[in-house]
Amino acid sequence: MVSINNLTVAFGSHILLDAISFHISDGEKIGLVGRNGAGKSTLMKIILGLEKPDSGRIEMPREQTMGYLPQIMEHSRGQSVIGEVRKSCPDAAPGEAEKILRGLGFLPDELERATETFSQGWNMRIELAKILLAKPSLLLLDEPTNHLDIESIEWLEDYLKAYKGAILVVSHDRKFLDGVTTRTVEIMLGRLYDYKVPYSKYVELRKERIAQQTAAYENQQKMIARTEDFIRTFRYKPTKSNQVQSRIKALEKLERIEIDETDNSTLHVKFPPASRTGDVVYKCTGLEAGYPSESGGMKIIFSEADVEIRRGEKVAFVGRNGEGKTTLMRVIAGELDPISGESKLGHNVDLGYFAQNQEDILDPKDTVWSTVERICPAEMRTRLRDLLAQFLFRGDDIDKRVSVLSGGERARLGMARLMLQSRNVLALDEPTNHMDIASKDILKQALLSFDGTVIIVSHDRDFLDGLVDKVYEFRGGRVKEYLGGVQDFLRKLRIDTLQELDRKAVTNELPAETSAPVQPVQDYGQLRAKSKEEKKKRQRIEFLEEEIAKDEKRMKEIEAVLAAPGKDDDIIELTREYLELKRDAEVWTEEWVTLND
Repeated sequence: MVSINNLTVAFGSHILLDAISFHISDGEKIGLVGRNGAGKSTLMKIILGLEKPDSGRIEMPREQTMGYLPQIMEHSRGQSVIGEVRKSCPDAAPGEAEKILRGLGFLPDELERATETFSQGWNMRIELAKILLAKPSLLLLDEPTNHLDIESIEWLEDYLKAYKGAILVVSHDRKFLDGVTTRTVEIMLGRLYDYKVPYSKYVELRKERIAQQTAAYENQQKMIARTEDFIRTFRYKPTKSNQVQSRIKALEKLERIEIDETDNSTLHVKFPPASRTGDVVYKCTGLEAGYPSESGGMKIIFSEADVEIRRGEKVAFVGRNGEGKTTLMRVIAGELDPISGESKLGHNVDLGYFAQNQEDILDPKDTVWSTVERICPAEMRTRLRDLLAQFLFRGDDIDKRVSVLSGGERARLGMARLMLQSRNVLALDEPTNHMDIASKDILKQALLSFDGTVIIVSHDRDFLDGLVDKVYEFRGGRVKEYLGGVQDFLRKLRIDTLQELDRKAVTNELPAETSAPVQPVQDYGQLRAKSKEEKKKRQRIEFLEEEIAKDEKRMKEIEAVLAAPGKDDDIIELTREYLELKRDAEVWTEEWVTLND
């Protein structure tokens, strides 16, 4: 069906793909895996004819039809959702188009809305629906689950399982790959490794292959060392000359065992120290936010939102797509004005905003170097190459244009831009969307050690677990606060994963935290307001108690060090930290006393 033969691609001296070959047969479902920037997206574009290799060729029958979903794409405007999808295949039944759109999460009353009224993520779903409706003989899908909630991912997984054509898919979603694919092709350091198994089994087989290669290599090296010792010892003894020559010839003919190269490059991220903000970093009261609707009015995304984020907190915004997480992030970042209510950043806040749409923010004509060089402070210029190296842009990589970068590379470049200026508040909207598993873990550790405030939008429970200490849930046009980490939040809602939040939000199955008898209509508003105020007061008291306890514990640790300092202890820095903790504890305690009174 498609034959890739001795394909080589190089950028300057960097060889991205080194004479790779493989074949895609009719109906095969293949997972294409590898680190960010390994060449997965480039290979797809070459198969499509969008890019040319330096050498090698692609062979396929003339009747071959292909559908391609890139990570980054242009979106159509001026059409309804259903109209845009039907354009891709005018002969298809309208019911089929609607079925696919419903499966991808569109509600019935959204099918006639203009495409430009939807976010980038929803427009990606429209493009995916167009491809699925056309039913090409080969689907090329580059990170198709990035902007999907769990319901849509599960629907797509089932759809692709039953798909009659061939599929080549790039994804960092292990469960999705296991559900859809039966073969895994890995690209690593320019070479290709082919496994006729799904992703999880590939991981096991790959470990076994490296272990076997390592054992065989070590045994061969021992044999070579013994042979070379024999040759050195008896080279000049006439009685051993035949044996020496025999061993020399044997070494020359020996097929040397090699261990497949492994990409051990890792992301190294450490955010600059944060300057001190006021106690309250961001606060909104009675906030209503939304966007202009196609009818000329405003589409309200959420209303009556009360949010307070304090210095040092790490906060998660969670909820189904379209419920307002990014909307509030844009309000906080100053990119969107509220419709009503109050919204205010705190004293001395220097906000760093990482938006989902890095492809819209980065200029495709710029290089990696010019993207960061123009915003780099003078005192950082001598360390700019080191900073880019931390984000895995080394050597010729810095001369790559943004237009050729993968989604993961663009995410890393956006994060590098963010780190060039010392910020005390980070607002990160889906920062891990295109990151591989190793990069996610390293970013998480960097955020844990960051001494400023962090606000994160994410569906990734593993990434949020242990990172955040407060959760705001966006559901049904309202924003609700939960103190504690993501596991505490899930326990309160009696669900196991954030994906269940996506699934149950549609059917309103989520349990209420408390149930109470219905109040008379004339008293309901007053009682609701009073109950809400009392609950916020109770939650605030719990928060203060935790903060006071943490401050007092750390103060005791510092006191112990100051009582018997070691030669490496920074007495001045410890004293400064102690005084700050003492001041904070006094502020917390004063507020705690007032609330309890």
